[in-house]
Order: sequence, then C-alpha cells, then structure tokens
Amino acid sequence: MTDKDLTGDAPERITIAVDAMGGDLGPAAIVAGISKSVAKNSKIRFLVFGPEDQLAPLIAKRKLGARCEVRDVREYVKMDDKPAQVMRRGKGTTMWAAIDAVKTGEADAIVSCGNTGALMAVAMLALRKMPGVDRPAIGILWPSQNPGGFNVMLDVGADVRADAKDLVQYAMMGASYARNGLGLKRPRIGLLNVGTEENKGRPGIRGAHDLIARSAPGAESEFVGFVEGGDIPSDRVDVIVTDGFTGNVALKTGEGTARLIRELLQEAFRATPLSRIAALLALTSLRRLSKRIDPRRVNGGVFLGLNGTARRSSWPSGWPKAGSTTDWRHGLHLWTSARRIARKNRPKRPWASRQDDKTCGCSGGWPLPARTRGPECVVRGQDRHQRRMDPVPVRDRTSALCRRRGNHLGPCDARSRGGSQISRPEGG
Repeated sequence: MTDKDLTGDAPERITIAVDAMGGDLGPAAIVAGISKSVAKNSKIRFLVFGPEDQLAPLIAKRKLGARCEVRDVREYVKMDDKPAQVMRRGKGTTMWAAIDAVKTGEADAIVSCGNTGALMAVAMLALRKMPGVDRPAIGILWPSQNPGGFNVMLDVGADVRADAKDLVQYAMMGASYARNGLGLKRPRIGLLNVGTEENKGRPGIRGAHDLIARSAPGAESEFVGFVEGGDIPSDRVDVIVTDGFTGNVALKTGEGTARLIRELLQEAFRATPLSRIAALLALTSLRRLSKRIDPRRVNGGVFLGLNGTARRSSWPSGWPKAGSTTDWRHGLHLWTSARRIARKNRPKRPWASRQDDKTCGCSGGWPLPARTRGPECVVRGQDRHQRRMDPVPVRDRTSALCRRRGNHLGPCDARSRGGSQISRPEGG
C-alpha cells in the first residue's frame, strides 16, 4: 500500500496496531517492516505493543518516534500456545491489547505475525462476527495473469471444514474484498473443484455451486462456475472460493513451487561458465521474475467477516529471511563469478605467459614468446628455462619480434635484467 492507495474517501490518517512480539524473528524484524512502510506511506501511524525497553531503542535507531507510539505490554502469545488457553488467560498480552485498540477505535486495523489460531479466536471474541457470517475466512492475494496482478483466494486456513452455506458466504466476502481492495467493479467468482463439470465433486460443493449462481447477480459479481487448480493464477477468475483445508494446501504448494522454480533457475545458471555469464546479462529480467513469484510480497492474509480489520502476516517456509545474506548475495555471486570467468577465458597475449614474463625478456623489458626460446635465451648460470631446440634460426625467430616491438637492440640483451652479457647472433 502506498499514498495513492490512501486517497479518495480514505481518512486523512490511518492507524495500525502492531503486535511487535508475534512471530519468530522478534521485534527487530517488526520495526524494520514498520520503517519500510513509513518510507512509502506518509498517512500511516503505528501503535506498537510490546516491552518498551526493547522497542524504544529500535524505534529511536530508525528515527520513527514521530510516527510510532509504544504501548508497554510485557506478556505475549507464544507460537505453541493453544487458542483456548489464550482466550482464558491472554487478556494482558500484546495480541489482545492490539485487537482491543481496534475494538475501541484507537486503531483502524491490527497486524500480527503470531499464532494464527489464537489471533482468529481473540479477534472473533473481541471484534465479533458481522451479521449473517457464520464463519470468518482468511483471504489472500495470489499472483495471477490478471491486469491487477493478483487474484483473491479464500479460505486458506481459518476453518478446515466448510459446508455449502459457508462457501456462499466466502464467495460474497471475497467478491467484496476484490471490489474494494482491487478496484474491480464486477468480480468473477470461481468455486475450486476437481473438475469443471457440474456433476463432479462432493455434494456440498455441488450444492454451493447452485447457491452461488443464484446469489452472485445480486452481489454485483459474476459466477463462472467450477475452476481447477490450474485456474488459480489465471485470468479466468478474480476470486477463488474453497474450504480452509484445500486452500491452505494449495497455498503451501504454490509457495513450494515458487521456491523450486527459484532454486532450479539458480542451479541452471551456475552449471557452466557460459551460463553464469548469461545470468549476468539477464540479471535484471531474473530479478523481475523473482519479484513477481516471490510470496513474501503479499505474505499472510486478512480475516474477512469480522467487525474490524485484522491481518495475520507470515513468512513463507524455506525462503530467506528479510535482510539475510542469502536474500541478496546470489546476484553478487553471479556478478563476481562472471567477471572471474571472463578474466580466465580472456584471449592470451601472443607472447609468453606470466611465468615466462618473469624469466626472460628483451632489452626493452618485453617478454619473449615461448617458441623463440632457444639456446641463446638461456642466461648462463641460471636455469630459468629449459633448453628448447628449434630448427628455425634464432635470427629469423627473434628479429621480426624485436622490430615489431620497436626494439632495435636485438633479441636478448641480458644486461637489461642484470644477468651476464650474451652475444647477439649474427644479423640481429
């Protein structure tokens, strides 16, 4: 989200409550994300919930004091805490305090990287469900071929079970999300199934098909029928509806496929010296592709169906952590490898190699080619070369070389190297 997304009917300033102690990376990563958001959005301020002695130095280091307000809360929800335990004893945690800020109107939305089940349970208890919604859903943005670049998919894990009535509610919530979030006037809804034929799927899916088909026109949306897994990133639909179990499996499969493509590309471009040079030439396009399929751009999902906005942010498993060396060093590795290979494969000079440069030279300091080394090039008392007997006369071999280099003193004048004087051959 940038400033242009906050114009129009949006309020002058948006306040986001942040659970700074949720997630695996600690408050430092949370504050780093806040810093990036502040740089892109001038109309957002943050209420940061967590231990003040840990957050204040991090916020001061990044000079965020004017945009962030710290609320000192010492307790937090751990990733292995059960939702029932959090609902009974989690009143004084950072997660609960951040959700209360949305409930009381201090904040417009809450963002947490913490326990998904606990976040959903506390949000349902504090914010309550909207009228007509039986089960909230988690909606995500999926990279697609649509002009906007994304499709909406729900549910991806709020509830592993969903009957026909729940799927209809998901469809209506997803269409509203696409209309308001992506700016689509008439979103196209697809129901995920094992095939596109109307007689396929379990009875609940077929029942939901008929209900959504009747409800879509009144919700200013279009129902395209059943869609398959291959249609999730396509431009055929804008909203994909499924139950939480299937959606979560599809989400993790998509993240794993994107990671596999990334690793296979890295392996392919590291295979040979030429492929490394090709990677250097295509580095800009590869970065564009990596950014397009990177699930970290739109990580997590928003809870739909509540009287308030709550978002659970997560990090795709197997991807480099933000700011880690793995995240940026691959491009540098390709660059340095290509330079090293280019130097190694550079055409050599027509005269001696570096080892020969150190052992033989004409009076002007020029090294002699290896083919010109003969008995006359061996400095007395120094075994710097192995004698090479060549049938071509030394005079013919060296005079042309010396004339080509502007050396008129002869082929080998050992006095220039501090060695013994060598008599030049006749005609030199």
